[in-house]
Amino acid sequence: MIAPQIEHRPWAYRLDFALYTLASVLMASCLFAASPPDRRDTLWLTALMGLMCWPFLEYGLHRFVLHGLKPFSTWHAEHHRRPRALICTPTVLSAALIGLLVFAPSAVLGDRWTALSLTFGLLTGYLGYAITHHAIHHWQGDSAWFKQRQRCHAMHHDLRRPQGHYGVLSSLWDEVMGTDRRHHRH
Repeated sequence: MIAPQIEHRPWAYRLDFALYTLASVLMASCLFAASPPDRRDTLWLTALMGLMCWPFLEYGLHRFVLHGLKPFSTWHAEHHRRPRALICTPTVLSAALIGLLVFAPSAVLGDRWTALSLTFGLLTGYLGYAITHHAIHHWQGDSAWFKQRQRCHAMHHDLRRPQGHYGVLSSLWDEVMGTDRRHHRH
Protein backbone atom coordinates (compact mmCIF):
# COMPACT_ATOMS: atom_id res chain seq x y z
CA MET A 1 0.00 0.00 0.00
CA ILE A 2 1.35 3.43 -0.94
CA ALA A 3 1.27 6.01 1.86
CA PRO A 4 -0.48 9.29 1.02
CA GLN A 5 1.72 12.29 0.29
CA ILE A 6 1.93 14.19 3.59
CA GLU A 7 4.59 16.73 2.72
CA HIS A 8 3.08 19.87 1.27
CA ARG A 9 4.31 21.68 -1.77
CA PRO A 10 5.87 25.01 -0.73
CA TRP A 11 2.95 27.06 -2.10
CA ALA A 12 0.37 24.93 -0.26
CA TYR A 13 2.34 25.08 2.98
CA ARG A 14 2.58 28.90 2.76
CA LEU A 15 -1.08 29.16 1.78
CA ASP A 16 -1.98 27.90 5.27
CA PHE A 17 -0.30 30.95 6.83
CA ALA A 18 -1.81 33.34 4.28
CA LEU A 19 -5.37 32.03 4.63
CA TYR A 20 -5.33 32.02 8.43
CA THR A 21 -3.79 35.51 8.51
CA LEU A 22 -6.48 36.73 6.13
CA ALA A 23 -9.21 34.99 8.16
CA SER A 24 -7.91 36.60 11.37
CA VAL A 25 -7.82 40.06 9.80
CA LEU A 26 -11.32 39.64 8.36
CA MET A 27 -12.71 38.38 11.67
CA ALA A 28 -11.11 41.25 13.61
CA SER A 29 -12.39 43.77 11.05
CA CYS A 30 -15.89 42.34 11.26
CA LEU A 31 -15.85 42.42 15.06
CA PHE A 32 -14.53 45.98 15.06
CA ALA A 33 -16.77 47.42 12.33
CA ALA A 34 -19.99 45.41 12.31
CA SER A 35 -20.60 43.94 15.77
CA PRO A 36 -23.28 45.52 17.97
CA PRO A 37 -21.66 48.54 19.66
CA ASP A 38 -23.15 47.68 23.05
CA ARG A 39 -21.51 44.22 22.93
CA ARG A 40 -18.05 45.10 21.65
CA ASP A 41 -16.32 45.03 25.04
CA THR A 42 -17.80 41.61 25.82
CA LEU A 43 -16.95 40.30 22.38
CA TRP A 44 -13.33 41.43 22.64
CA LEU A 45 -13.13 39.81 26.07
CA THR A 46 -14.49 36.62 24.52
CA ALA A 47 -11.79 36.81 21.82
CA LEU A 48 -9.16 37.32 24.53
CA MET A 49 -10.55 34.31 26.39
CA GLY A 50 -10.24 32.23 23.19
CA LEU A 51 -6.66 33.39 22.75
CA MET A 52 -5.84 32.58 26.38
CA CYS A 53 -7.36 29.10 26.01
CA TRP A 54 -5.14 28.32 23.02
CA PRO A 55 -2.05 27.13 24.98
CA PHE A 56 -4.17 24.52 26.78
CA LEU A 57 -5.74 23.36 23.51
CA GLU A 58 -2.32 23.35 21.80
CA TYR A 59 -0.91 21.15 24.56
CA GLY A 60 -3.86 18.73 24.47
CA LEU A 61 -3.98 18.53 20.68
CA HIS A 62 -0.23 17.97 20.42
CA ARG A 63 -0.05 15.39 23.20
CA PHE A 64 -3.23 13.41 22.64
CA VAL A 65 -4.11 13.93 18.96
CA LEU A 66 -0.77 14.41 17.18
CA HIS A 67 0.86 11.73 19.32
CA GLY A 68 -2.10 9.41 19.72
CA LEU A 69 -4.81 9.59 17.06
CA LYS A 70 -4.42 8.36 13.47
CA PRO A 71 -4.01 9.74 10.83
CA PHE A 72 -2.64 12.75 12.74
CA SER A 73 -0.10 10.68 14.68
CA THR A 74 1.19 9.19 11.42
CA TRP A 75 1.67 12.65 9.89
CA HIS A 76 3.27 13.91 13.06
CA ALA A 77 5.63 10.94 13.28
CA GLU A 78 6.83 11.83 9.80
CA HIS A 79 7.38 15.40 11.00
CA HIS A 80 9.53 14.00 13.82
CA ARG A 81 11.56 11.97 11.31
CA ARG A 82 11.97 14.97 8.97
CA PRO A 83 11.54 18.14 11.05
CA ARG A 84 12.47 20.54 8.25
CA ALA A 85 10.00 19.00 5.78
CA LEU A 86 6.90 21.06 4.98
CA ILE A 87 4.42 18.90 6.87
CA CYS A 88 1.32 20.29 8.58
CA THR A 89 -2.35 19.46 8.92
CA PRO A 90 -4.01 20.21 5.57
CA THR A 91 -5.68 23.65 5.66
CA VAL A 92 -9.04 22.30 4.53
CA LEU A 93 -9.03 19.84 7.43
CA SER A 94 -7.90 22.29 10.12
CA ALA A 95 -10.38 24.93 8.89
CA ALA A 96 -13.22 22.37 8.88
CA LEU A 97 -12.34 21.25 12.41
CA ILE A 98 -12.21 24.86 13.67
CA GLY A 99 -15.59 25.52 12.06
CA LEU A 100 -17.20 22.33 13.37
CA LEU A 101 -15.64 22.20 16.84
CA VAL A 102 -15.40 25.90 17.71
CA PHE A 103 -17.61 28.15 15.58
CA ALA A 104 -20.67 25.89 15.18
CA PRO A 105 -21.08 24.94 18.87
CA SER A 106 -20.46 28.55 19.93
CA ALA A 107 -23.10 29.76 17.48
CA VAL A 108 -25.60 27.17 18.74
CA LEU A 109 -24.89 27.84 22.43
CA GLY A 110 -24.52 31.59 22.03
CA ASP A 111 -24.91 33.56 18.84
CA ARG A 112 -22.92 34.37 15.73
CA TRP A 113 -21.05 37.28 17.35
CA THR A 114 -19.95 35.20 20.31
CA ALA A 115 -18.97 32.40 17.93
CA LEU A 116 -17.02 34.81 15.73
CA SER A 117 -15.16 36.37 18.64
CA LEU A 118 -14.27 33.05 20.30
CA THR A 119 -13.19 31.57 16.97
CA PHE A 120 -11.11 34.69 16.24
CA GLY A 121 -9.27 34.31 19.56
CA LEU A 122 -8.57 30.61 19.08
CA LEU A 123 -7.63 31.07 15.43
CA THR A 124 -5.19 33.83 16.37
CA GLY A 125 -3.62 31.46 18.90
CA TYR A 126 -3.42 28.73 16.26
CA LEU A 127 -1.80 31.13 13.80
CA GLY A 128 0.76 32.16 16.45
CA TYR A 129 1.48 28.48 17.09
CA ALA A 130 1.86 27.70 13.36
CA ILE A 131 4.22 30.62 12.76
CA THR A 132 6.26 29.86 15.87
CA HIS A 133 6.49 26.15 15.02
CA HIS A 134 7.65 26.97 11.51
CA ALA A 135 10.18 29.48 12.86
CA ILE A 136 11.55 26.98 15.38
CA HIS A 137 12.38 24.58 12.56
CA HIS A 138 13.45 27.03 9.85
CA TRP A 139 14.72 30.31 11.34
CA GLN A 140 17.37 31.57 13.71
CA GLY A 141 16.36 34.05 16.38
CA ASP A 142 18.14 36.08 19.01
CA SER A 143 15.47 36.55 21.66
CA ALA A 144 15.70 34.57 24.89
CA TRP A 145 12.06 33.46 24.50
CA PHE A 146 12.67 32.12 20.98
CA LYS A 147 15.84 30.30 21.96
CA GLN A 148 14.01 28.71 24.91
CA ARG A 149 11.18 27.59 22.62
CA GLN A 150 13.75 26.09 20.22
CA ARG A 151 15.48 24.21 23.06
CA CYS A 152 12.23 22.82 24.43
CA HIS A 153 11.04 21.77 20.99
CA ALA A 154 14.41 20.13 20.26
CA MET A 155 13.92 18.11 23.46
CA HIS A 156 10.45 17.14 22.19
CA HIS A 157 12.02 15.80 18.99
CA ASP A 158 14.85 13.99 20.82
CA LEU A 159 13.87 10.33 20.77
CA ARG A 160 16.38 9.53 23.51
CA ARG A 161 14.31 11.52 26.03
CA PRO A 162 10.97 10.58 27.55
CA GLN A 163 8.08 12.20 25.72
CA GLY A 164 7.34 15.75 26.75
CA HIS A 165 7.50 19.39 25.74
CA TYR A 166 4.20 19.42 23.86
CA GLY A 167 3.75 23.18 24.19
CA VAL A 168 5.24 25.18 21.34
CA LEU A 169 4.26 28.71 22.40
CA SER A 170 4.64 28.08 26.10
CA SER A 171 5.81 25.47 28.62
CA LEU A 172 3.01 26.32 31.06
CA TRP A 173 0.94 23.20 30.47
CA ASP A 174 4.02 20.98 30.28
CA GLU A 175 4.90 22.25 33.76
CA VAL A 176 1.34 21.73 35.04
CA MET A 177 1.03 18.25 33.50
CA GLY A 178 4.53 17.08 34.44
CA THR A 179 5.83 16.79 30.87
CA ASP A 180 8.45 19.57 31.12
CA ARG A 181 11.67 17.54 30.98
CA ARG A 182 14.13 20.42 31.42
CA HIS A 183 14.47 19.74 35.15
CA HIS A 184 14.37 15.91 35.07
CA ARG A 185 17.35 13.64 35.00
CA HIS A 186 17.41 10.47 32.94
